[in-house]
Amino acid sequence: MKIAVVILNWNGEVLLERYLPSVINYSADADIYVADNASTDGSVSFIKNTYPTVKIIQNSVNGGFTKGYNDALKHVDADIFCLLNSDVEVSPNWLAPIKETFEKVPEAAIIQPKILDLLKKDHFEYAGAAGGFIDQLGYPFCRGRVFQTLEKDNGQYDDIREIFWATGACMFIKKNVFKELNGFDEDYFAHQEEVDLCWRAKNHGYKILYVGTSHIFHLGGSTLSNMNPKKTYLNFRNTLFSITKNLPRRKAFIIIFLRLLLDGIAAIRFLFQLRFKHFFAIFRAHLSFYRQFRKMYKKREKTQFLRKYYATKSIVWSYFVHRISNFNILVKD
Repeated sequence: MKIAVVILNWNGEVLLERYLPSVINYSADADIYVADNASTDGSVSFIKNTYPTVKIIQNSVNGGFTKGYNDALKHVDADIFCLLNSDVEVSPNWLAPIKETFEKVPEAAIIQPKILDLLKKDHFEYAGAAGGFIDQLGYPFCRGRVFQTLEKDNGQYDDIREIFWATGACMFIKKNVFKELNGFDEDYFAHQEEVDLCWRAKNHGYKILYVGTSHIFHLGGSTLSNMNPKKTYLNFRNTLFSITKNLPRRKAFIIIFLRLLLDGIAAIRFLFQLRFKHFFAIFRAHLSFYRQFRKMYKKREKTQFLRKYYATKSIVWSYFVHRISNFNILVKD
């Protein structure tokens, strides 16, 4: 299996200078690409002058995470794409367990390694942790991370198991599957697009795995931090997009109605916290969703929608009411 590590970059010269060396040093069996999203800093010249073996794909526009990868991966020749954030430090031998798992489990279409916090290396990192899941209302969470609570890595997730979604911070996906799914939905721009892609893959009958014997360290928040209102806007809107596209019709309408109510409560909470930009971000997210609902509804595929897609009924109720923040307590296998 030929693996290509593809790093999407936008004005990230500082990040490339800091983290690209680990990828080069520990990825001898893979081709390395930097897909540049029309950067205006010195990113491209830095790579050309410092790491001439790294292949560069120059996108004509900054189309965000979704269009950036969709455009770039058309120019990558490999059996497996590894989509890797530019703020990631990889570890020695990180690729071998991934490749071995793809070979042993042919029905696996997407794989994610263990994601640890670069600044606190004995803890899981927000974006992906030990594999992603969603609750019945479509709220995403991870083994090792529920909302803002991050678990310490004590080896409790050093396994290989099926998950619902893999993080875009480090996602391995078979080229033929990415092509079959028509890549990322570019209307998302960024955030939650990997949940949608994985949900569609699940609806197509593919397996998504977490491989805890491979690990990387992710800085996180280098593009948009959790405190950025734009991220609030994208997360709330894009989750509604995914529910519209990926659930059976009747179920989708019920979940959308409940989510709109809960989003309203979240907006009021932001208002009481005097976080007015986040309050208006949710308002704008709903307006955008209403405007694009018909378009999203038409994207529903003629496929067998998963009936049991969720790991727990309500992560919101469990976390905020029952104060459960540990995955192994929350989800009983």
